[in-house]
Amino acid sequence: MAQAALASSVALLPFNRVSGGGSRWAKLIPGFSRKPGTGLWFSRSSRGKGCRFVASGAVGIGGGVAEVLEGEKAPATYSWPDKKRPRVCILGGGFGGLYTALRLESLIWPDSKKPQVLLVDQSERFVFKPMLYELLSGEVEEWEIAPRFTDLLASTGVQFFQDRVKLLRPMDHLGINAPPGSGSGGTVQLESGLLVEYDWLVLALGAEAKLDVVPGAAESALPFSTLEDALKVDNKLKALERRNFGKGSEIRVAVVGCGYSGVELAATISERLQERGIVKAINVDTTICPTAPPGNREAATKVLSSRKVELLLGYFVRNIRKSSDAEDSFHLSGNSEDPEMQKKSGPAKGFAAEDDVEKFILELQPAQRGLQSQILEADLVLWTVGSKPSLPELEPWDKPHELPLTARGQAETDETLRVKGHPRIFALGDSSALRDSDGKILPATAQVAFQQADFTGWNLWAAINDRPLLPFRFQNLGEMMTLGRNDAAISPSFIDGLTLEGPVGHAARKFAYLIRLPTDEHRIKVGMSWLAKSAIDSVASLQSTLTRVLSG
Repeated sequence: MAQAALASSVALLPFNRVSGGGSRWAKLIPGFSRKPGTGLWFSRSSRGKGCRFVASGAVGIGGGVAEVLEGEKAPATYSWPDKKRPRVCILGGGFGGLYTALRLESLIWPDSKKPQVLLVDQSERFVFKPMLYELLSGEVEEWEIAPRFTDLLASTGVQFFQDRVKLLRPMDHLGINAPPGSGSGGTVQLESGLLVEYDWLVLALGAEAKLDVVPGAAESALPFSTLEDALKVDNKLKALERRNFGKGSEIRVAVVGCGYSGVELAATISERLQERGIVKAINVDTTICPTAPPGNREAATKVLSSRKVELLLGYFVRNIRKSSDAEDSFHLSGNSEDPEMQKKSGPAKGFAAEDDVEKFILELQPAQRGLQSQILEADLVLWTVGSKPSLPELEPWDKPHELPLTARGQAETDETLRVKGHPRIFALGDSSALRDSDGKILPATAQVAFQQADFTGWNLWAAINDRPLLPFRFQNLGEMMTLGRNDAAISPSFIDGLTLEGPVGHAARKFAYLIRLPTDEHRIKVGMSWLAKSAIDSVASLQSTLTRVLSG
């Protein structure tokens, strides 16, 4: 009985797994332990009933507990630290989610209305995705563009859970209130089993690569949209570089898609491999970066043509498969429209067959008249075409209250970024579909999500304080792309026709991204790191120049 009473009192105390609070209670209470695979700690009574679970917030920071009786089938419910202040749950820690949380922290609130903010993301790190390419080139370190949420939020009141979203149960559909006795705007169930009640919800879950559009792509191609993707590609390139060291054979990389991501990947990898490899970029359109400003597109074309990059424009990938025998050991043949005839022709001239390594075969089908089918062999296939929003499944209360979705799977929002028919749910970034003044859906870019986060934070403040909400208006500040370690292209929108290229564009792009990093503390650390690296590179360049001059 005493143990049960102690366990009950423990369930009311917030503690933090990061600080080791749960392990200390495990020493104090017999039978108090952590449930594997979750952020839940529990104490089991001698009768095996009435087991009370206490959540430490997965890998969270801040207060809050979750409790449920083992005999009950209901999931563990997260207990917010304050029962009176508004509860804001933000799903997704990218540009939209994290920057909304930081915006809420920066606003001035009445004491009784300052919201409790819970940020949920499946990763332990925020990822500054526009600079993932610099991981491949070695310009940046992982901590600089992928800091931990716990570090970024340490000086804030925002609580962080590392978890995945399983089910969403909104209760604000067209003004319908929650069940009697509950003031909740809905609930979110996490994969760990934790149930989170919220008053306001922000959907900012981003998007994931869509690899199921072409047979074999999911099994053979690597996407490039997350930190894990970038590290996997970097490790694969290192393995290929070790394998080909001292040999005459080239590393063959196929990049599917020539939008911004595909072109930036092709430029970065071709510069890294130099004469040791060749990059083949495939695009269904006859131009690269068809939506980019002309200056950026011309700068990218010039850079790619100066490196070992072959553009295969006007083609789509029919299928991808692993090379399984010597018959598939060929590189590229465009003389026949019949792939089966090309298989029988053997290895393409100038490329040695290497049966001891994994290779991939891509069948290319022409999307334009006058082109022939082609077969391409590659050591590495990178996929940059298509994405799908990562919205959770819905669980109705008493009847379906579905979110209005577009054909792509994005939530339709009004101009204040609230989901249509759900006044307590905001959506932004890849999770939302908002049209501009011309009726076009805004692109799913970091720039759009960054600006939407600012408006979402303000409109949450306005909604909580019964003030008018502001309509979101996107201001296109221009477009930027990296083209190598000391090369980039920037076309600012406020100066028509201007494009900054080469080292100037590279420096301007880096500075623009530096000031957009999440917190002042992180900006200072990264700025000092980049400044030190720049100084070291300058000294090394000066020494190299002096050595050449002195040697005649």
